[in-house]
Amino acid sequence: MFKKGYRFDFWSFMTVVSLVFFGLFLIIPVIRLVMNAFQDVDAPGKFSIANFARFVSTQYYRGAVWNSVKVTLCGTVLASVIGVSMAYITTNFKIFGMKVLNIIIIMSMFSPPFIGAYSWILMFGRAGAITKFFANFGIELPTIYGFNGILLVFTTHLFIYMYMYTKGALKKVDKSLDEAAESLGDHGLKKIVKVSLPLVTPTILSGAAIIFLRAFADYGTPRLIGEGYITMPVLVYNEWLSEEGGDAFFASSIAFIMIFIAIVVFLLQMHFSRKNYNMNMLNPPVAKKFRNPVGAFFAHLFVYGVTFLAFLPVLYCIQLSFREVRHGIIQKTWTFSNYSKAWSDMGRAITNTFKFGIIAIIVIVIFGTMFAYITVRRKSIFSKILDACAQMPYVISGTIFGLMLLICYNSGFGIPHTFSPEMTERIANERTVEILGHFLVFTKESINFLALGGTGTIIVISYIVRRMPYTLRSSASILRQISPSIDEASASLGYGSIPTFFKVTMPVMMPGIVSGAILSWITLIQELSSTLMLYTNRTATITVTMFQQVNRGAYGVASALATILITVVILSMLLFFRLTGNTDVDM
Repeated sequence: MFKKGYRFDFWSFMTVVSLVFFGLFLIIPVIRLVMNAFQDVDAPGKFSIANFARFVSTQYYRGAVWNSVKVTLCGTVLASVIGVSMAYITTNFKIFGMKVLNIIIIMSMFSPPFIGAYSWILMFGRAGAITKFFANFGIELPTIYGFNGILLVFTTHLFIYMYMYTKGALKKVDKSLDEAAESLGDHGLKKIVKVSLPLVTPTILSGAAIIFLRAFADYGTPRLIGEGYITMPVLVYNEWLSEEGGDAFFASSIAFIMIFIAIVVFLLQMHFSRKNYNMNMLNPPVAKKFRNPVGAFFAHLFVYGVTFLAFLPVLYCIQLSFREVRHGIIQKTWTFSNYSKAWSDMGRAITNTFKFGIIAIIVIVIFGTMFAYITVRRKSIFSKILDACAQMPYVISGTIFGLMLLICYNSGFGIPHTFSPEMTERIANERTVEILGHFLVFTKESINFLALGGTGTIIVISYIVRRMPYTLRSSASILRQISPSIDEASASLGYGSIPTFFKVTMPVMMPGIVSGAILSWITLIQELSSTLMLYTNRTATITVTMFQQVNRGAYGVASALATILITVVILSMLLFFRLTGNTDVDM
């Protein structure tokens, strides 16, 4: 495994640990999913393309692919146009109250998208408050369900990613380039198209790819607001549930098609983003006042309007949490009973969310930071494999990842045992004896290694694998800016690699670690798609319970749970601002 003469040290051990971890909970599940996709329930264990033939020959399934691609592409284009426009305006011109607006935008960004979906339904649905208001004046609003509703939620929620990416890139464009363009006669839109946009095009393409992948993988939004508009994540979930007792192969084939499409998009983005421009940053752009009052008015109207639309679902959800709801009908009475009911009936879900989240974030911070050090400072074939593993969760949706873990670890790996008759009888009478948590289960017939189905452990693992890239990438990014000479100086003073890392390197990396950790925390506590695939009644989280309450028409309790989650997100963001000393989130 290692070259001759290679000294096996702590970082070699951590490299092995990282490869084993990602091998068990990422590589093997992907391999199992691919193997299942090419098997048929009538001939398990044999190569078959019957699942794909069934998929291609059925209009219902082909329609789901077209639905997903169409709404995702439209959402990506609209979100990109809005996000780039917002970024350009706020970077180059002074907008009144921009610091407050920036915080509101970030808060909207980290609210779960399905909160926006059901808030829009309660406002603009068939019995929505705003729909009824306009109906009193004889005005019929367009339907919020199906393609229109999904597109609205995707656009108003995901444009923020493009805004953050593009604004970060525009801040690095030397303003002397704009001045040179103006001296050559390029002003206004012509200057933007010929100078500003080409410089940030790689960043725009990266942001567009992120928006596409997030929209393409979203299960909660199409499920809540889509009605008959079936997308691929919904299709995977439905097929898995309907086939769970007999055929998991067809669900795997649909998941395989989703992963293939996501990989194609990811590779296209990498291909077209190869060209980058390095700026010297001697003259960073400075926001200036508008010369034209009409332009100032419309710019403020655009920025304020878009920010309001993005934050409106969150505001509506918060006020609804204090309203009485009876049989799905919102009353005029204000109450705190939704919060007491949420805690008394769903306290376990709240506890689970924080318990799973805290365990996951501890593991993510400790190992994500070390894995980042390996990828940057310990260059080898193994560090490249680790780096590739860190990118894989970006192209695998939560629904598919949950399916992958269930395929591998729902029942674990069975190993026959040779216990004595007395021991076997005792185990049979006790039904199941669990040892080492849920990792090793002794049953009458066999020893099941890593039997994680129905446990909190499998949910924590999904959180770690899917959200570690935030911390790993953020830590690696700042580590690349730290000169290796610091490590070398420490070594020359007699410090080993471990003391150097914890006492010298890690403190300097702290801003990146904190940034990545809080981003990981915020995203994992609102994770829905993978948790829906993995949870049981004992391991339900806030997001799962919210989803269930919305489906039951218990909007008040669902809003109370959502408000609790939003409050945690806000507090986390305030902590981020406090620790980093700025009100920007680097993307």
